[in-house]
Amino acid sequence: MKRRGRVGVEKYIDKQVALYIALLALISCLFIHSSTEAFPQYTGSFVIKQIIFYILGFSMMLAVASLDLEQLKQISWYAYAVIVLLLIGLIFAPESIARPVNEAKAWYQIKFLGSIQPSEFLKFAFVLVIAKVMEKHYTITEEPSFVSDCRLLCKVAIITIPPMLIVYQQPDTGMILLYAALLAPMVFFSSINKKLLITVAAIPVTLGIGIIIVYFQFHDFYQEELLGRLSGHQVSRINGWLQPFEYEASSYQTRQGMTAIGTGELTGKGYLGNDVYIPEKHTDFIFSTIAEETGFIGGSIIILLYFLLLYRLVVIVIKARTRFAYITGAGIIGLLTFQIFQNIGMTMGLLPVTGVTLPFLSYGGSSLLSNFLLLGVILSFRKTYDNYFFLSRNGDDE
Repeated sequence: MKRRGRVGVEKYIDKQVALYIALLALISCLFIHSSTEAFPQYTGSFVIKQIIFYILGFSMMLAVASLDLEQLKQISWYAYAVIVLLLIGLIFAPESIARPVNEAKAWYQIKFLGSIQPSEFLKFAFVLVIAKVMEKHYTITEEPSFVSDCRLLCKVAIITIPPMLIVYQQPDTGMILLYAALLAPMVFFSSINKKLLITVAAIPVTLGIGIIIVYFQFHDFYQEELLGRLSGHQVSRINGWLQPFEYEASSYQTRQGMTAIGTGELTGKGYLGNDVYIPEKHTDFIFSTIAEETGFIGGSIIILLYFLLLYRLVVIVIKARTRFAYITGAGIIGLLTFQIFQNIGMTMGLLPVTGVTLPFLSYGGSSLLSNFLLLGVILSFRKTYDNYFFLSRNGDDE
């Protein structure tokens, strides 16, 4: 039985993950170029910026992947504190450095670097802090009980709810959905009593069912009392999704996305052949460009590529064999899965437009960098089990 020797960055990188990310990077740059080339209102080279973001993100991924589990736990609270302070800073920052976009004050404008969205990086802090808290809780709890599980859920709530409220007030509902997609699988795959989880989960499910009933049976109350509590931008998106032909201005982006995907048919219009205009097509709606130019076949290949990436991440997490890795991996994989599903669903009109990007394909620095940080966390598990667990006789990956 031997330990595998690796040289340089190879011990931090999984070849399959690197291959899938490289393919996504290539596809991203090709279709960001295609999305912006077809319409004259775009200025500047988004592709060059995306390449810079990819290089920076890959470097950040390597830096995180080089850490072991204990080091990840040590930096967790520091990362959380810094990002929460940045979120609080947005509340008081002047518009010269924090200009509102679509009624949302969520970005710092930094000269020469562009805009940075702290709420994106909160995902990285959440996943490390919550996993650390859960692992410590079950380490010091001799025999888990209903009371101890409730105490753990309260700890999670205290950590997550205050910064989530700040993000919600920006407002950024899409990011709140991503936090929920991150936290839900972490809680589910912890050792919390499943009956307690069902009880807690029943609350949002009941609220959701109640909202549906109110929408159909008491529509005036729904419009005035429920939607009236949201921002104008949020109301516009919800109405555009539920009633696209009555609120044509609000549903314009969704209807154009559906048109682009539909006109792509089986094989698409060919590269640079997209002619359906969609606002910000190179960001949240990049899947529409891909489906329009490569058709159903190209869109299916993208989904397959995501499936292969997620499957490989699951394999890495399972082989890590630690509670911290399981909880953290569940959150990251759950988040990426939801983000892919939500983004593609909204381009097809199946889900409301929430401003959620398509991982590793959409243009956007903060989203891309935060996802690279999350990948780095999972790759750090691979380095850990490579170094500390016995391997097969030939020492090769499975």
